[in-house]
Amino acid sequence: MWNKILRRSLLIIPQLLAFSLLVFALAQWMPGDPLTGRIIQGMDQGSMTATLGNPWYVRYLQWIGNMLNGDFGLSYTYLMPVEVLIGARLSNTLFLATVSLLLSYLIAVPLGIYAGRSNDSMGDKVIRLLNSISFALPIFIVALVLVWLFGFKLELFPTRGMPLLPESQSAIVSIWNRLYHVVLPALTFALSASAGNIQRLRSGIIEAKQEDYVLTARSKGVPESMVYRKHIFRKASMPVTSLFGYDITGFIGSSIFIEYIFSYPGIGRLFISSLESRDFSVIVVLLLTYGLAALVGTLVSDIILTIADPRVRMR
Repeated sequence: MWNKILRRSLLIIPQLLAFSLLVFALAQWMPGDPLTGRIIQGMDQGSMTATLGNPWYVRYLQWIGNMLNGDFGLSYTYLMPVEVLIGARLSNTLFLATVSLLLSYLIAVPLGIYAGRSNDSMGDKVIRLLNSISFALPIFIVALVLVWLFGFKLELFPTRGMPLLPESQSAIVSIWNRLYHVVLPALTFALSASAGNIQRLRSGIIEAKQEDYVLTARSKGVPESMVYRKHIFRKASMPVTSLFGYDITGFIGSSIFIEYIFSYPGIGRLFISSLESRDFSVIVVLLLTYGLAALVGTLVSDIILTIADPRVRMR
């Protein structure tokens, strides 16, 4: 299995190169340029314009060569190296992703177990109704509802940004303030992402309850809690655990909307502002970052599924 994991990991490199060629070419063909109507102090604008005037494939080869040397280019909007600009915001997005994914599973697992064990009960019907609403609502609608309810009506959480904390503040206070500001963005993703896992877990439990080995265990007098823990839940949770990597990929697409609505200083909001200003260097690197995260998420899902079910073999 480890050989297959290594092979799949190495395949990410040519896939990422092919993706980089595509996004670089598309970025160069976008209308406009980052220098139109701008006077950049302290920089040779003539040389930059000449560089942008080269054919896109020449710039691509130059960019690949510089990237291999750790130089991802210069942001013409922020006037700083791209890797520094993205690195300053990447930690915020990773923090939001961690809290969002954790919160989505804290919501999905107990509700999915309850709905599966008590299927067709009143509680199950309420959960299915809420799930249907969650499936129907776009994520930006969920965000706006949460902002209106918890931000403006109840005034429980801030609706935008991140705190600017003094360096003298303790680590515990700093983490608490970050969590306080990330609650609404994380809850937005969690409510949207948990619906699918609730449905998968509920369906898996209902199906597993009818399996012959479960009926046999019950006939032998095995306690109900042990039947669910060792037989039913183990099988029913496989679709949920194996799709963890795809939840990461889902967060990638959702983070752009979430960060923009909540003015959250992550790479999603940076991506929108870079598109508006035609900052090609930042756009390409961010798209590569999203592509890499999607490829890694797919690989993680395949690894988890292979470990959870030995009958599945990674290709």
